[in-house]
Amino acid sequence: MIANIFLSLTDYPFFRRLVWKPIYENLAKRIKTEGWHFMNYGYQPSEKEPSLDLHQCDEINRYPIQLYHYLASRVELNGLEILEVGSGRGGGANFVKKYHCPNKVIGIDIAHNAVKLSRQVHTTEGLYFLQGNAEKIPFNDESFDAVLNVESCHAYGSVPIFLKEVKRILKPGGYFLCTDMRSPTGLQTLRNNLLKSGMEIIEEEDVSKNVVKAIEQEEPFKKERIKRSIPKWLQKAFSEFAGVLGSKIHTDLRDGILLYYRFVLKKN
Repeated sequence: MIANIFLSLTDYPFFRRLVWKPIYENLAKRIKTEGWHFMNYGYQPSEKEPSLDLHQCDEINRYPIQLYHYLASRVELNGLEILEVGSGRGGGANFVKKYHCPNKVIGIDIAHNAVKLSRQVHTTEGLYFLQGNAEKIPFNDESFDAVLNVESCHAYGSVPIFLKEVKRILKPGGYFLCTDMRSPTGLQTLRNNLLKSGMEIIEEEDVSKNVVKAIEQEEPFKKERIKRSIPKWLQKAFSEFAGVLGSKIHTDLRDGILLYYRFVLKKN
């Protein structure tokens, strides 16, 4: 019941702006588990997608890494200037810099503690983290070749304002790479926002089944990490947030109540 009420309130921009920032501030400040660098629900590639070879040290985060990889690989990023909006704990930006070889990656996040944690943990050359608001991105016009946004924009007060900012900071011919989840109605609203953004949708794909498979395959490790790292009194609530097997996130994605999509847009 509480989860349903919370999710219904996220339809209101004021509530999203009020609630999500302190949640992510506290997660970054209080839960500094070694090896926990990602906050997405993961991805299991389709048969048509090539397998991903990872360094052994990255295998622990294979499923959330795959969500980044199979999004980032839609565009050749080698030598480009990349911005991730909503960089969280920094693992995605760090992965993209190491494996996709852009010239520079900057991750911005509204949560100061998340930025502080990312700077402490990820020290790859050419990788930077700054505090910044998705609805007022702190960079000049036409500064980046590509913008990444992974499982983040559902928490923004205004997606149209965010998309206007993305278009502004992209160079001509630049790409916007996005994954996120919505209800079917919410997804249609997101698609309409994308169509009105002034950027061209060149690819969109329902990857809900891929995300569900990742949740199910990552379950043993995820439950062990929660048991080991999260205070006992918080484990039940955190398990719902983390999307364990049987959680509302898992069952809603499995049953089509939530849809998870991957988008690629281009600024012409």
